[in-house]
Amino acid sequence: MSTVPERVIEMRKAWAQSDAKRDAGLKEPETVEKYRDISYGPYDTWNLLDIYVPKEAVPAGSRLPVIVSIHGGGFFYGDKELYRFYCMHLAEFGFAVVNYNYRLAPEFHFPSPIEDAMGVLRWVSANADRYGLDTSNVFLVGDSAGAQLVSQVACILTNREYGELFGIELPKDIRVRAIGLSCGTYRLAGREKDSPRNPMMMDYFGDEKLFDDPRTEVLENITADYPPTYIFSAYNDPLIVECEPTAKWLEERGVEVCCRIFGTPEAKEVGHVFQVNMYLEEGEKANREQTDFFKAHMV
Repeated sequence: MSTVPERVIEMRKAWAQSDAKRDAGLKEPETVEKYRDISYGPYDTWNLLDIYVPKEAVPAGSRLPVIVSIHGGGFFYGDKELYRFYCMHLAEFGFAVVNYNYRLAPEFHFPSPIEDAMGVLRWVSANADRYGLDTSNVFLVGDSAGAQLVSQVACILTNREYGELFGIELPKDIRVRAIGLSCGTYRLAGREKDSPRNPMMMDYFGDEKLFDDPRTEVLENITADYPPTYIFSAYNDPLIVECEPTAKWLEERGVEVCCRIFGTPEAKEVGHVFQVNMYLEEGEKANREQTDFFKAHMV
């Protein structure tokens, strides 16, 4: 475990202030049942999750499809509290939504968030009966760094040889039917070590050798078994440059893809991870379209 640099502390404070301003005035919906601070792993508060379930009556014997959300934050910032309004909103579309904390850099390094994601999926499998979860209809969503993590988790689950590189216990009885990737960065392998993102990526990897680790070759290991993917960005998202090329990469490998760019060049407010802003109509539109995509892939 490493000491947290002052620059990380200051960035965490600044981003938290920005997120608090974004969410000011929001209230948790009364239409959603909340189960909070459930432990899913051994790392104390790093390994806590919430689950949100719509209160609308579910027919006896039926189970709810599940969305597991992996929050963004550059691998060093964020927690479930910052994503609770967004995740409760997703629950209102008729899903049980799992919103969780995971280990962050620089306190922890790659592949800790991947290990935690698998721990959450194992928890979903083990607790399906208690919370009425349909493990045959599981969906993953993530934005920014969370989108990268979702893309990697999906690759591990659908490419056995790649998954074996991690030596992680995989969840049983979980079928990921589709994934949602928002405003993400997707290529880890081959990143320039002297790029402007170097401090952030070095915090995550912790060792330059990991830039060339075969486990970072995510896109290169995607197969036609990869889940159908709803990938989107916005005209004023700085990571828009990764959206359409990644969609094309997936399509070339036989993956079903829906790629969307939201907003307009003039709509500056529709930017990076805009879909978590509950005040934006474009965010509502993106969330509705994404959940419709998921429902089209339920069995």
